[in-house]
Amino acid sequence: QVQLEESGGGLVQPGGSLRLSCAASGSNFGAYRMGWYRQAPGKQRELVALITSVGSTTYADSAKGRFTISRDNANFTVYLQMNSLKPEDTAVYYCNALRYGGNYWGKGTLVTVSS
Repeated sequence: QVQLEESGGGLVQPGGSLRLSCAASGSNFGAYRMGWYRQAPGKQRELVALITSVGSTTYADSAKGRFTISRDNANFTVYLQMNSLKPEDTAVYYCNALRYGGNYWGKGTLVTVSS
């Protein structure tokens, strides 16, 4: 089993940057596909970015060119570097860990992009 805890959210002005972190506890972190999802008020949760156990990445169109997902298997952590933030990026960002037999979510961290 895996426990996930997100951090790094906050208030940022449009055009600014934030780096989100997701600390995982449990075993076999390196075997999990890790992902970041977000949910804006009144909207469904949506994919932001994924990174596989071997480091292959996938991004939503809205994140391409602005966000970068990375992982540090030695420290059981996954990151989301977010640049050129826009008001429409405002959402609760959730970390996800997925492998056969397990699908885990963190509690989320709020990102607010506003002037």
